[in-house]
Amino acid sequence: MDHRGGPDPAEEGLMTAPPGPTGGLSSQAEAALLDTEQEESPLLGDDEEPSHSPVYQVFAFLARGEGALWTFAVFVLICIVFGIAAPDFFSRANWVATSEYAVEYLLLAIGETFVIATAGIDLSVGAILGFSAMLSAVIMSGLLNGHMSSILVTIIGFAIALAAGTLVGVANGLLITRLKLTPFIVTLGMLGMCTGATYLLDDGNQVSNLPSQITTIGTTIWFGGWLPAIVVVAAVFTILGWLLLSRTRFGLHTYVIGSNFLAGQRAGVNVNRHLVRVYALSGFLAAVAGLMVTAKFTIASPIAGANDELDAIAAVVIGGASLFGGTGTIFGTLIGTFIISILVTGLVLLNVQPFWQQVAVGAVLIVAVVLDQVRRRLSDE
Repeated sequence: MDHRGGPDPAEEGLMTAPPGPTGGLSSQAEAALLDTEQEESPLLGDDEEPSHSPVYQVFAFLARGEGALWTFAVFVLICIVFGIAAPDFFSRANWVATSEYAVEYLLLAIGETFVIATAGIDLSVGAILGFSAMLSAVIMSGLLNGHMSSILVTIIGFAIALAAGTLVGVANGLLITRLKLTPFIVTLGMLGMCTGATYLLDDGNQVSNLPSQITTIGTTIWFGGWLPAIVVVAAVFTILGWLLLSRTRFGLHTYVIGSNFLAGQRAGVNVNRHLVRVYALSGFLAAVAGLMVTAKFTIASPIAGANDELDAIAAVVIGGASLFGGTGTIFGTLIGTFIISILVTGLVLLNVQPFWQQVAVGAVLIVAVVLDQVRRRLSDE
């Protein structure tokens, strides 16, 4: 049984398809896909190509491109539309609001990019954000009441939050790899556990007694009011995530596992250990996001991070990653995150009801998934 919870093809004596356009599907899945394509065009000869409508051809052209490139084009288009519709869109105040709004989801989405690249999913990142931030705040508040130095309290609080998030991520990875459970079930269960634990920490109350250093991080803005400190933190982790995924053996192994699980094992990759590290990284980044949210609002709330995992996953998919694994880039995730953030803040500037913001994000997500499906299908033609 592999890390996705399905039967291990090797255990059933099945052959695995080599890595290719299908992303390392099993021979049965690839054969079924080919059969389906043949059934859809039974009258075509070997040298004939099906005729498609102009709309399909335009759609296919977009789908054949790199996911991050067409996502960037959508990003530019959205900026132009909102810039025309709302003159204040390019103002400093809106940039600060949009960038600060994106920090939380970007940090979660970076970790989610690694997870999705392995063909996994992490539904617990929002709950980990809330749990780690709340645990840290409760401990920092208690230490401040004991008259400990605020600087030392801040260091301890940060260390506790990061350790808590990482340990929850490790727990996710171990449950998935050791017990052979599906990532969806494990992380869904962890979402519930962390959410409940967050409310138990301080009986569901907010924690406002925090060190002054936390407030300083959340309110500091550099370069004439254009660059918030928390945005700089997110930018640093974005660069580190890009280097890790695209320039290291760790990133290569991440793609290999998502493309062809058995091929990774046969190539000598310690798949179980790598998956634990990937989920630990996701938990760590969720904790970082929790600290940034606490700094931004200068308060720790038990509802922080609620449903954030949905926007994080949406950002990754909109950025061109495939839920089937083996693909995804940090640049695409960055653009996907800002598309969501711009949709939200842009619609606010246009005085659109908040409910329509979710409709817009959901519509963009569906289009992104459809493009991914078409892109995978066209790669076989």
